[in-house]
This record gives sequence, structure tokens and C-alpha cells, in this order.
Amino acid sequence: MNCFHCGKGVMYGRSHTHHRGVAGGRWKKRAPKTQRLFKPNLQPVTIMEKGSFKRVKLCNKCLKRIKKDMVDGKKPFLTIANVPSNITAGIAAKQAEMR
Repeated sequence: MNCFHCGKGVMYGRSHTHHRGVAGGRWKKRAPKTQRLFKPNLQPVTIMEKGSFKRVKLCNKCLKRIKKDMVDGKKPFLTIANVPSNITAGIAAKQAEMR
């Protein structure tokens, strides 16, 4: 799964735990390293694209950028179909502040 806008996807890496003060020498029970997946924080969102609704997955970073652009009065790179009420309240507050 990838982000619809930025293409962020699964990354591969290693994780390990640190054993501190283990009896029996330095290398007997060293910290094991295991392969793992780092998954992006994808959220399902309905957007409007070319006049029709489309269900896509966006990473949380892109979603935060869209919400911030909407509150600041900028044109976001994607149009969210169902705008949460807290964002619309923030937009109204910003517009009242500017007047």
C-alpha cells in the first residue's frame, strides 16, 4: 500500500533490543537484530477528483498538510469530500480574524 499523493510505502529495516549487564561475557547474548517492516500511517479518505468521489489512502503527513492549508486559506493539493467540523470552524475563525 502506498500513499495516493506522495507514494510513501513500506520500508525495510532491522530492529534490535539492547541487553545491558548480561552475565556470561560480551558476545554470549548480544543484542539480536531482526528484519522488520516499517509501515506508513495510511488513512482512508474520500476525495473529489474531476467532479467524482474517489476513496483513496493518504499518509498522515499529507493529510495534515491538506488540513493546515484549508485552515490557512491556501488551496490544498487535494480536495477532501467530507471536511470535518473542527476544520470548518477553524476556517471560519481565520476568516473572521482577517476581517
